[in-house]
Amino acid sequence: MHLFGLIGQPLTHSFSKRYFTEKFEQLGLTDYRYELFPLASINELPALLQANPSLQGLNVTIPYKKQVLPFLSASFLPEGLNACNCIRIRDGKTEGYNTDVIGFEKSLVPLLKPHHTRAIVLGSGGAAEAVLYVLDKLGIDHLTVSRKASGNKIINYNYLSNELINSSTLIINTTPLGMFPLEDSLPPIPYKLLTDKHLLYDLIYNPAKTAFLRLGEEKGASIKNGEEMLIIQAEESWKIWNA
Repeated sequence: MHLFGLIGQPLTHSFSKRYFTEKFEQLGLTDYRYELFPLASINELPALLQANPSLQGLNVTIPYKKQVLPFLSASFLPEGLNACNCIRIRDGKTEGYNTDVIGFEKSLVPLLKPHHTRAIVLGSGGAAEAVLYVLDKLGIDHLTVSRKASGNKIINYNYLSNELINSSTLIINTTPLGMFPLEDSLPPIPYKLLTDKHLLYDLIYNPAKTAFLRLGEEKGASIKNGEEMLIIQAEESWKIWNA
């Protein structure tokens, strides 16, 4: 048995399980399985690995992309990136990778226009780490907005000024606000200031159009959800597991 899975909390609706189960069926891999492993704490990971010796790979989601780092036997993360969403397991050793970076970059770049030179990143969790890494790589200046301010690069939502919204024409939501089943929730930004110059990118894929994206679209902004990013990162995980 070749076993793969997803760790996180909660795992009420998983893209990964459906995606890989269908992939295994299409490839005729009858002895391959993808399961959900909700962990109340990342400290439960060693016991999970011990109880499932056939595990060959894991995806990592909220809230453990940063917390999992001390549990890795080896890290193949790009320098400066402190989040892991993909683990390859070999001989009991856990190798950490990040495929969110590839997924986000490949899905974002075709949408960029010359005026997308400054970005606002909503949220400061593990998913935001990959987003910030890509923005740095592309030379796009950025500011992070979170419930908890920290230093010059992370401000509270209350400090989002008109000038910041006007000058930051790329806005990326990395928070779970708006995700099923809480579709009515949304990041508290001044949507009335959005224009057709703005590009709103939401890492959420369910629903396909979050309240964040819908309100942006109503103001003429370009919008993109996280489905393509998820597909790309899943395929990159598959490549790593089979390397």
